Amino acid sequence: MSNQNKSLREKQSEFARAVGLLIIYAYQLGYELTFGDAWAKTGHKENSFHYKRLAIDLNLFKEGVFQRTTEAHRPLGEFWESIGGSWGGHWQDGNHYSWGETNRSKFERKGG
Repeated sequence: MSNQNKSLREKQSEFARAVGLLIIYAYQLGYELTFGDAWAKTGHKENSFHYKRLAIDLNLFKEGVFQRTTEAHRPLGEFWESIGGSWGGHWQDGNHYSWGETNRSKFERKGG
């Protein structure tokens, strides 16, 4: 079933599973995480995937030090994209991980 034909609940379920994989991967790399916005009603751009419960902002720590840069999130962003997500690092929002933002998919960025 294509992503367009899935219900919001199905998409949210996939997203939750993928976030679990991302969290496990982050800890395997020696990072610690806390949640930023996992769901929001306000404070983001219009039609934000946060409002649909399909995006999360993650606070990243290495050896207890908060990692503020997009570049620090790159290993996680690349993993996230490899499992089908969209990573905010492409628009300088490195701690943003979303599910189903096809307008920013890795396939479209590569021209195919």
